[in-house]
Amino acid sequence: MDRRKYIKTISLGAIAPAFIPGALNLEKFWGKPQEVIFRSNWENWPDMKWIGPEYWGNRLQDWQLKDAKAICKVKAKNRSLHLLTLQKPDTPETFQTQVNIHLPEAGFQMGKGSCIGMRLGAKGRFEDYRSSAVFGQGVDIGLSAAGDIKVGDTLIPTSLESWPKELNLKIKALAQNNKYLLEITLKDLATGNKLFSDKSINLPSQSLAGNFALLSHIESTESTSEDFVAFADWEISSEKLQSKKTQLFGPICFAQYTLHNQKLKLTAQCTPFEAIDGHQVYLEFFKDGQWQREQSTKLPEVGSSFKASSRAINFVVPKWKFKEAIPYRVVAEIPLKNETIRYEYKGTIAQEPKKKEEVKAAVFSCNFDYGFPDNDVVSNMGLLNPDIIMFLGDQFYEGTGGFGATYNGNLEETSLDYLRKWYMFGWSYRELFRHKPCAIIPDDHDVYHGNVWGESGKNADTSKNFGAAAQDSGGYKMPADWVNMIQFTQTSHLPDPFDPTPVKQGINVYYTHWNYGGISFAILEDRKFKSAPKNVLPKEAKVWNGFITNPDFDIKKHKNIEAKLLGKRQHKFLEDWVEDWENGAEMKAVLSQTNFATVATLPKNELTDQVVPSLAIPEKGKYVEGDDFTVDMDSNGWPANKRDEAITIIRKAFAFHIAGDQHLGSFIQYGVQNHGDSGYAFAGPALNNIWPRRFWPPVDFSKHTFKKPSYTGDFIDGFGNKLSVLAVANPHKSTQEPKILSQRATGYGLVTFNKEKRTIKTECWPRLVKPTPENQNPGWPITISQQDNYARKATAWLPELRFKTNLKPVISVFNDKNELIYSIKINTINFKPKVFAKGTYTVKIFFSKEIKSKIFKNMVAKENNTTFKQINTYKS
Repeated sequence: MDRRKYIKTISLGAIAPAFIPGALNLEKFWGKPQEVIFRSNWENWPDMKWIGPEYWGNRLQDWQLKDAKAICKVKAKNRSLHLLTLQKPDTPETFQTQVNIHLPEAGFQMGKGSCIGMRLGAKGRFEDYRSSAVFGQGVDIGLSAAGDIKVGDTLIPTSLESWPKELNLKIKALAQNNKYLLEITLKDLATGNKLFSDKSINLPSQSLAGNFALLSHIESTESTSEDFVAFADWEISSEKLQSKKTQLFGPICFAQYTLHNQKLKLTAQCTPFEAIDGHQVYLEFFKDGQWQREQSTKLPEVGSSFKASSRAINFVVPKWKFKEAIPYRVVAEIPLKNETIRYEYKGTIAQEPKKKEEVKAAVFSCNFDYGFPDNDVVSNMGLLNPDIIMFLGDQFYEGTGGFGATYNGNLEETSLDYLRKWYMFGWSYRELFRHKPCAIIPDDHDVYHGNVWGESGKNADTSKNFGAAAQDSGGYKMPADWVNMIQFTQTSHLPDPFDPTPVKQGINVYYTHWNYGGISFAILEDRKFKSAPKNVLPKEAKVWNGFITNPDFDIKKHKNIEAKLLGKRQHKFLEDWVEDWENGAEMKAVLSQTNFATVATLPKNELTDQVVPSLAIPEKGKYVEGDDFTVDMDSNGWPANKRDEAITIIRKAFAFHIAGDQHLGSFIQYGVQNHGDSGYAFAGPALNNIWPRRFWPPVDFSKHTFKKPSYTGDFIDGFGNKLSVLAVANPHKSTQEPKILSQRATGYGLVTFNKEKRTIKTECWPRLVKPTPENQNPGWPITISQQDNYARKATAWLPELRFKTNLKPVISVFNDKNELIYSIKINTINFKPKVFAKGTYTVKIFFSKEIKSKIFKNMVAKENNTTFKQINTYKS
């Protein structure tokens, strides 16, 4: 029989229709027939490193399918496999569940407190099945040490001294008023003999509300072993429970895309189903009233490349011709033993907002799991309706989802470890970028670093230490293939790199130009080329984790040290980007992992930031005394001379700067020669803040209030950089729960580019509030003009340029050495070019490819110039 003739289609996610499991008639339970809700289908799936779309495994790398069984590979604590499509509600509902358990050997012993069996009523931090799947704790029922049965905190002795190799665990829960009467039965699968039965256990009804999960919790100091315990034939039945038909996760988990100059790039994140013979993955678009297949591929075999380890597929459509929104779907066609199933993940390629007056970009960074699955953020974004989504680093942290991070050098195991954290990110936020283009750039924690000084991709020295000492040595701690795998999952949907030449170890680059909706973005890699401070500063600085621990060492005296920040390659990219106004670009912005200043303070006697998580959070409106500027060389404030060079290039395009990383929302203006002579920068607040930085500079705070703070104004940071602070979102005490979100200055931002008025409006909200104007952090919203991003005061002017019609020309001004002073696209019929020294200049005026450019040489700059040039245009 050709199983492909029998295809079942399952749509994934919030817009999906139902998944209906096959029916199985269980025995009558306590004399009354029950509707079957769930039965595992593992016998029809092949062996693979993923249990299936109905399940979430803690951890991903610890669970695999083998011989029709869900196998927990390790002997360790709290390994659980949660069913996603079925939850027990708060109301008492009679149900029955059973599973077959296969132990590693007959007579197997476990440590005290261990449990192999089920976890019922698993609840997480929030009332959401995803929170419960990752963090859920409940009533553990199953096999414990020395032949005991564990029920919650209670051990029930049996007559057995050890367990047989194969058992059946059955739990019947009879709802009686506000409690459950449990019947727990154990059978030896080999003999059919009943080993244990107890009908006397009573539990409160609420205790069993939540997720159903399989559990292998082993409290043992022994080393792990392959294929430790296996589960098969898991069943749940009830008259009242209902499947949640949209809660499958995978085999297509999420997808993100960008559209740049008529080129679409879309990356679909998949689960590890590459071992399934004959599978296919399709990209399809809904055009002319029907779905049409654009491309077809499959997951490569693991070991063939870093792309294979990523389980991500990058689709490229080089000639995107559509001017309207087009639905897309990524389809995984999975041939099983008894049928072929098509899993569909649907989204939309949005209409590019070329004709919209305003283009809105949502700004996110620094996402830990305190708020997982972050429903409040997704809900509030629905109110703001941005055109662009930006995640600017630290999409997760090493500890996301519990269990820490795996550093053992095994590419496959560490890749699966990464994917679980990355899946959690997508599980939270995929609805934000399902229908909108999205820029994602990885930061240090995405590559399992506290800080990264990449030194052009070198291999960090991890021979003695995998923490701060390894980071201080410069380079990447994790293997190059693993770093490339991370970058592929997060950045392969970005426009093609400006210069794709890999750096050391063959680590790839992604810095690029993204032109969308009339906004031209330069996407930078802050960390990859940067020098490690310990390798370039004198030894007496005593650098530790990027901090100077010698209190007598003055970093400001070493401003002109030979060190890299962005590196020559990215400087060349920026210089090219400054003059590139092709394809309808009207305004410019830089996206990076962090900003070019150090907007943070610490208590004066603290030499590193290790104290940050334990610092007291002040009452709202209270000014914190005794702080001073930090010298954190993880920021782009160091090296200061290269910081100045980068800002000097960026301001030539009148470009706004948007960054993440700081864990502290701020809006500042850069200064190079003088305060306020350069552009503005917005660093968005952290989504989930594990490192609640603060900014309490030593100033006169006698008139400080929450709404009119004293921490604004002109400052010199710890490296001698000039900055003007307009707004900061400091942590403050709150009674709102959970306090770990409300008190740690968490939130997000929105940047609105108005192409007609040439203004940039920045808004910044804390989490857990409705995003209305009155709920913003103090100091926001802030609106600046495009030309404010090169606010250096003019000392002379060139003749005013006047145009007969508004053709939005690009005006580029060069000095007598043919060095670019600045380049800007205007939308007015006149423009008076400012310059910063008397002399002669060349002005180039570009309209479009159809209109011949104008070049005026030897234009003389004068103070208060009142002359003008009339510009006429004609077809070239």
